[in-house]
Amino acid sequence: MHVTGRATGPAAGEEGFTLLELIISLGLFALIAVAGLGLLDSVLNVQGRTDTRLARLSDLQRAMFVVQSDLDQVTRGDMAGGGADLSLTRVAAGLGGPPVAVTYAIDGGSLIRTAPQRQTVLTGVQGAAWRFRDGNVWVDRWPPNEERRGEWPRAIALDMQVGGVAGPQGALRRVVVLPDQPREVGQ
Repeated sequence: MHVTGRATGPAAGEEGFTLLELIISLGLFALIAVAGLGLLDSVLNVQGRTDTRLARLSDLQRAMFVVQSDLDQVTRGDMAGGGADLSLTRVAAGLGGPPVAVTYAIDGGSLIRTAPQRQTVLTGVQGAAWRFRDGNVWVDRWPPNEERRGEWPRAIALDMQVGGVAGPQGALRRVVVLPDQPREVGQ
C-alpha cells in the first residue's frame, strides 16, 4: 500500500468554529435565556396576584357562610338591627343546647360576630348595612316599631362595601330568606 502525503484530518478551512461564530451563538443563547427568565417572572407575578385574589374570595365566601348559617338557624327571641348592627337569637350548635345570642357589628374595618365570644368574620370592610324585608318593602331598621318586637322580617339582606387586598374594592350583597317564625302554643 502506498501512502500519499495527504493529511487525514479536516480539509483546509474546516478546522472548526471561528471566534465570531461562537460569540454570535452565545449571544443568541443569552437572548433566549433572558426572554425565558422574563416569561417565568411574569408567570410567577400573575400566579401571586391570582393566589391573593383567591384567598380574598375564600375569605368572602367563608364570611357569607357564617352569616347565612346564623340566619338559617334563627329561633325565638328578639331580633333587632339597623345600620351596620344586627342582633338575633339562633339555635345552639349542638342538639338540645340553649339558644345563643348573636350580634354583628363593624369595628375597625372588620365584620365582628359575637356569640358569645368575639370573632372577626371578615377584614377589609369599608361599610355595611343590614336591611329587612317587611311585607313587600325593604326597611332599614328592625323592628319597624315596638309593637312588632318579637316578629321576624321575611328576609334579611347584608350589603357590604369591601376592599380587595391590594386591589379594587366592590360591593357584596347577601339576601337570606328567613324560615317561618314558629307560632306560640294556642295561636
